Amino acid sequence: MPSKILTAFSGVLIALLIGAVLLLTQGYNPLTTYAALFEFSLGDLDSIATTLKNSIPLILTSLSASVAFASGPVNLGQPGQLVMGALFATLGGLYLDLPAPLMIPLLLALALLGGALWAGVAAFLRRAFHMSEFISTLMLNFIADLFTVWVISGPLLDPEANSPMTTRIAPSGELPEIGLFSSGLIVLALAFAAIWFVFSRWTAGYEWRITGQNSLFARLGGVKTEENYVTVMLVTGALAGLAGGLVVMAGPHRFIRGLGANYAWDGIMIAVVANNGLIATALYGLFFAAMQTGALGMELITAVPSEFILVIQAIVVLVVVASRGRLSQWLEIHLTKRKAQNQILSEP
Repeated sequence: MPSKILTAFSGVLIALLIGAVLLLTQGYNPLTTYAALFEFSLGDLDSIATTLKNSIPLILTSLSASVAFASGPVNLGQPGQLVMGALFATLGGLYLDLPAPLMIPLLLALALLGGALWAGVAAFLRRAFHMSEFISTLMLNFIADLFTVWVISGPLLDPEANSPMTTRIAPSGELPEIGLFSSGLIVLALAFAAIWFVFSRWTAGYEWRITGQNSLFARLGGVKTEENYVTVMLVTGALAGLAGGLVVMAGPHRFIRGLGANYAWDGIMIAVVANNGLIATALYGLFFAAMQTGALGMELITAVPSEFILVIQAIVVLVVVASRGRLSQWLEIHLTKRKAQNQILSEP
């Protein structure tokens, strides 16, 4: 565990140093730039609240990808599952009007259902026609995007809007804020705790992990790999759908075009950087959210284009993934040597 933490920290530090060199070559002050970046993302309670709110869809979609990749299925359908979850939650918010204690859980359940059903399409294609989910989930992303654009441009179009969007959902379906912080953080914490418990402490999670590591061994050991495949697809789709529902309920309170932004693709990238580790996924999600939140403030103060953050994100991915093996090996050797030296010195 210490070596993994040091590897992650070292990878991020190296990426920031490379970014500093790039800034210098373009005539910008790296210290001023990074200070502005983190001031606008972590400098005060308002900034921290915004960063945490922005991290919710990032962490949920990256959690979806991490669980899928670690369990075997190559589910790349988080973008489509997110917008379908958002659409289901929006439909519930438009056509139902219940008290908030009933409305909010119902819309969250609809978001989970929307994402799960869309992932279930890919699972069905795999079981019925042996179609790789790698291809089907990617294609379903485009279908979901085009379908939701049609829905908000036609049947659910707000007649008073200047661009494709629905009308607002019922006020009882909007997530309240707790002081400066979104109550969506509570939903995120509960979802993360549930997935961590299943994946790390429950028999089903153990079977998922074993299948992801060696499907033949798992099958020979009596694991129902095909049934688990469907379960993992539905669970990970539900997580991405929940992200979409929370975006609607906590943000614009309606489905607008481009609602998913790059949350899901960034979530997939975070899962790769985190090497499918659940805790690492959450931490990297917070880090990426902080960079994205501070980007506009950084541009305002230092004139460094906000797109520079995309460069930093790409460098973090490349450095962490490329150096993971070598750096971990070096750290393990170094830590082992230090432990051996300390034991020798402590002997009488």
